[in-house]
Amino acid sequence: MKKLFLTMLLVLAVVFGASAQEKKNGKIQTKTPTQAQITFTEMEHNYGNVEKGGNGVCEFVYKNTGKAPLMLTNVRSSCGCTIPSWSREPLMPGKTASIKVKYNTNNVGPINKSITVESNAGNNRVVLKIKGTVVQKS
Repeated sequence: MKKLFLTMLLVLAVVFGASAQEKKNGKIQTKTPTQAQITFTEMEHNYGNVEKGGNGVCEFVYKNTGKAPLMLTNVRSSCGCTIPSWSREPLMPGKTASIKVKYNTNNVGPINKSITVESNAGNNRVVLKIKGTVVQKS
């Protein structure tokens, strides 16, 4: 009887422990109801056709939809021709901010780059994309 009780207690502990976790990108992460959460208004920016030497700046707006201050710990691009800039200040819950991205439009050809955003949010790694084509001036 004692073994049955201990077995049932162990099964309940495992079931409740597993329900407090979620699997994301093959990794198990513990859910924290008071965690920051980052939500972007768009995940991809399409420049379309932009002339060589033209304006290569775009902006990705995000919001802290969680319950704790959000900190971007690192924002990096897939190459040196794309330069992101962002605030290092904590973003309070419910507030919005943006990441500005400057693409070097002096290189004629297709644009297909990624910007990786790392933070203290539950979704701690987000990948943004920029695409388009740099064309020769007419």
